[in-house]
Amino acid sequence: MNLESQKVTLNKSAEDTFNFLSNVKNFETLMPENISKFEVLGEDKFLFALKGMPEIILKKKETVPNSKIVLGAAGGKLDFSLIGNIIEIDSNTSEVQLHFEGEFNAMMAMMIKGPISKFIDTLAINMQTAV
Repeated sequence: MNLESQKVTLNKSAEDTFNFLSNVKNFETLMPENISKFEVLGEDKFLFALKGMPEIILKKKETVPNSKIVLGAAGGKLDFSLIGNIIEIDSNTSEVQLHFEGEFNAMMAMMIKGPISKFIDTLAINMQTAV
């Protein structure tokens, strides 16, 4: 299953945007209002839970300076990645789009497609004020 958030334009350089997303603590400011738990578990790992959903641990898996950050599920039953692609528009403007990639059976994919799409869109939209 591959999902994409809307693209958001930020009044920050690609480097500033990358540095913000590289710090896992900053993801707390991007979370939707229905977050019930957020905990930093290390320099490259955090746990979060949305109301009515199981806890998810995300770990920084890959970084390409100023252009890409990959977070992946750390343990648990679901294997997926959340990829942030950063495109430099000019020295003070960048564009970000989040991609969600995961392998799920058809039933699971049907159940989570809507909530995951909404979740990654919320993360992207919240970047406009948080970054």
